[in-house]
Amino acid sequence: MSLTLLCMLLSGFICLTNGGNPLQTDVRTKVNLLKSLIYDNTKATVTLNSSAFKQLVHLCSATDSSSSPKRVSFSASIGSNSLTLGNGQTLKFETILTNDGNAYDDRTGVFTCPAAGTYMFVVDALSYPGLWLFLKVNEKTVAKVHVSSNYKDKPLVQISRTVIVKLKSGDHVKVENIGNNGFIYYKLYSGFSGFLLY
Repeated sequence: MSLTLLCMLLSGFICLTNGGNPLQTDVRTKVNLLKSLIYDNTKATVTLNSSAFKQLVHLCSATDSSSSPKRVSFSASIGSNSLTLGNGQTLKFETILTNDGNAYDDRTGVFTCPAAGTYMFVVDALSYPGLWLFLKVNEKTVAKVHVSSNYKDKPLVQISRTVIVKLKSGDHVKVENIGNNGFIYYKLYSGFSGFLLY
């Protein structure tokens, strides 16, 4: 009886992996039934050929919530006051629009990577001329944003930089002012965003 049930489940499982019903719930149910037959069957010994067993292992890892892609994204801006920055100061974008995965810390201005992958970051600022901002990954500069002093006749200039980087779990990403007397305007004109691409 157990062997017959296993054959029926296995044929449905193979059908699913070859373009059958893609519903996740059905797959999980069949995986759980197969697991119980393989691992908990004390009355009979069930032997699977290696390709069927590999398919089962692959399906189990694909349905395991711990291996599914994590949602990681954040977007934050300067709050209710403009910032006057000192040399080496990390910008704290304290008004959070979104923070899926809670990886951005508005108290420190640092994003801590929760899952290895390829990420996109965007830094933008409305500032007076002479501003230098560096986007850093673990203290290594990966992008720069600058308002040239040649724009002295312009009161405020909007600047932006986008970068795509590979990160490891635990890496830190931040925006740092380089130089004295940097100025960042508030009211949603200046922000820091990032998200996991893949």
